Amino acid sequence: MKDVLMYAEYNRAGNKTIYGILSVMTAEEREKDRGSFYGSLSGLLRHIMGGTTFFLNMYRGVLGENARAMKVFAALDGVSFPAEGCLDEAGWKELGAVLEIVDSVYVELAEVLGAADMSLLVPIDWYGGNPAAVPLSFLLSQLVMHNTHHRGQISQILDSLKIDNDYSGIEIEFMPK
Repeated sequence: MKDVLMYAEYNRAGNKTIYGILSVMTAEEREKDRGSFYGSLSGLLRHIMGGTTFFLNMYRGVLGENARAMKVFAALDGVSFPAEGCLDEAGWKELGAVLEIVDSVYVELAEVLGAADMSLLVPIDWYGGNPAAVPLSFLLSQLVMHNTHHRGQISQILDSLKIDNDYSGIEIEFMPK
């Protein structure tokens, strides 16, 4: 479980750093269509947050027997997401606050997962229903890859804008203890 926690903490640190880098830009710069599938830098970060929430809710569906996990998931209840479209400064701050909550839930979930949870089968409707379900451990790895991929897109865009963004190295504090 140490690896799951390490990746959840790494995800939170990466998102926090990216949010900080993007926060020094103007709303107009963040919202400009940069040619990514999600358009803007703001759109990419919003997708990371939305993807994390999507995965967490999939996990929630199979962890009903894990009372500690269900308590962690309660932090997602009632969280409202920023409205679609371009974000003004208030919307950007709201995105940051929600991102912190979602990332904290991911870390706290990683702290309470047990070995038995890893083999729980999570129903999916991808791949035309074949397979109909995959182990939780697989979907945990998919969340790591999803968010790393999209932070990489943000990094590439920032590189093209000549904005320093060296946030993606594995920090020693995240190595398993």
